[in-house]
Amino acid sequence: MISAKRPRTCRNFAAESDLFDVLPDDLLIHLLCRLASSASSPSDLLNPLLTCKRLNRLVLHPLVLSKAGPKAFAVRMEKWCDSAHRFLKRCVDAGNSEASYTLGMIRFYCLRNRGSGASLMAKAAIKSHAPALYSLAVIQFNGSGGSKSDKDLQAGVALCARAAFLGHVDALRELGHCLQDGYGVRRNTDEGRRLLIQANARELAAVLLSSSRVRQQRHHQFGNLPDLTATRCSLLSDFGCDFPATEPHPVNLFLREWFESERGVAARVGLRLCSHGGCGRPETRPHEFRRCSICGTVNYCSRGCQAQDWKVRHKEECTAVQRWQDAEVDNAGGGMFNAVEEVEDANVVGTV
Repeated sequence: MISAKRPRTCRNFAAESDLFDVLPDDLLIHLLCRLASSASSPSDLLNPLLTCKRLNRLVLHPLVLSKAGPKAFAVRMEKWCDSAHRFLKRCVDAGNSEASYTLGMIRFYCLRNRGSGASLMAKAAIKSHAPALYSLAVIQFNGSGGSKSDKDLQAGVALCARAAFLGHVDALRELGHCLQDGYGVRRNTDEGRRLLIQANARELAAVLLSSSRVRQQRHHQFGNLPDLTATRCSLLSDFGCDFPATEPHPVNLFLREWFESERGVAARVGLRLCSHGGCGRPETRPHEFRRCSICGTVNYCSRGCQAQDWKVRHKEECTAVQRWQDAEVDNAGGGMFNAVEEVEDANVVGTV
């Protein structure tokens, strides 16, 4: 007896359940970790929080928060609130070194909670976070958060050396200037010059790699259209090559926005910002930073910032240099040109 085949029926998954609910948590956490590490803005990580209850729970998983990159914490000053503070603190508790550094900088310089801020930066530095090591070095060089007698030049050099070993270009440049000047370490001009050249080479490699990625992205989106919006400026180095400036860390931009706002200006009466545009660090006490020894109109938190700003901007704006360059050759003779060269040499090695 031949039995008739039963017709195959399709289950109506849409009517029974949402297919998204079938996906395991481990898979979603893995995808969210990739999203957090490659986020280009805070909204990339925060938007899933508003999607559904399940994603809201998984985005706040400690493993996801521990993988968030620096741009995921690139909050703007006008968006800063208690919720942003709590979110950063939650990422810190999850073991995110970038969050420890970002919140540490904000607490130390903006909220003026020196102890907690330095502790958070130290927490990131212990995990070999190069920007945190360099920031702690700047604090040691200036005695930030304390008095002038709290400066510890040897500790600053040691922290710079560790950050430079990890590939931090600003720390490598700062260490080179310290060796050239004998600042906190025995003077070694040749070794300092070698480190400065090494910093320039690393910076050039990073700029070329970044430019290559931008060109590939533009070619994918717009074809072979010329990039008319690209800005060009001197490479932030001691040799003044013409390349785009590297992008500052998001927290440095936050510091500058904070202290240029109304509440920041009110909090720093009598205090000055570092004149290097990509730094954003303010003084923690009057006359903490050193002024340009030539014109006295700009000030810097470090020799690295001074050397970078000199090549990018201040070399063209320094009033004393301009006055000497505009002087008549008959009145100054060859000595005028020698004086200008001496000024350039002094600024290149970071004398302020």
